[in-house]
Amino acid sequence: MKQAILVTAYKNFGHLERIIRRFDDDFVFYIHIDKKSLLSRGELDKFLGDERVLFLSRKYKVNWGGFNHLQSILLLCSEAVRNEEVGYMHLISGLDFPIKSCAYFKEYISRNRGKEFLEHFEMPVDFWPYGGMDRLTNYNFYDLFNGKTDKGLKRIYQLIELQRRLRISRGIPANFPKLYGGSTWWTLSAACLKYVVGYIQGHPSYLSRFRFTFCAEETFFQTILLNSPYKESICNDNLRYVLWEEKNGNYPANLDETDFAAIQQSSGLFARKFEYPVSEGLLEKISDALHNGQMTQR
Repeated sequence: MKQAILVTAYKNFGHLERIIRRFDDDFVFYIHIDKKSLLSRGELDKFLGDERVLFLSRKYKVNWGGFNHLQSILLLCSEAVRNEEVGYMHLISGLDFPIKSCAYFKEYISRNRGKEFLEHFEMPVDFWPYGGMDRLTNYNFYDLFNGKTDKGLKRIYQLIELQRRLRISRGIPANFPKLYGGSTWWTLSAACLKYVVGYIQGHPSYLSRFRFTFCAEETFFQTILLNSPYKESICNDNLRYVLWEEKNGNYPANLDETDFAAIQQSSGLFARKFEYPVSEGLLEKISDALHNGQMTQR
């Protein structure tokens, strides 16, 4: 059985190469690179020349928070589920990095066959503004404006405030499944993702309703699967180490060498986020520890 790594990336393509090099031939890659990204012909050829990279697309222009990120993820899922050799799939970003050995990945998945690893919680939830419901009830224009710039975010917020003043609210259909939210990143079986792909094909209005939703990928999969026959198989753990604090210019934190001990003790398969140059020393420590079998194996 092979495992597939599904990656959405937009920068630091040398780091993406580094991720791929950490895995052996029992792993295959399906990659979407933001259409806006500056990717050289040489960088592209490196990825396409690797036999483990089975699919690489630049179909969508992806803005943070926008619907096109979900579209790019679903494109990778649709391609990967066609591969009958793949038993499990891991969705990561191009800013992640594996923190366990290939042998551990194989042993862990073998030991946990039939389980799905997806963070989830019922909505509304108190730690998201407005319980997270405004993600769906407002028209969010992150695909049109870059929410990572002050100008773009100001424009988005102005349009949301206008909707509130005019009391414009997008209704949730009465027959819509109960809403759940959680992290974008997951580890799911091929059978589970085939169910998701089949659900979308059978319920096209479900996907359409997520247009203009903020961070749609943080509710889309959870809502399908927590209302599905897979509900009882889902572990509320996405197997990712993330430091939820402001550090090194980002929230969640851009990790550095001070995070090594916590990562070494983590039960996760991947950690995030890694940014250059601040994470370079940490990446070297993790790579050396993996090579020497010094990462905690749980």
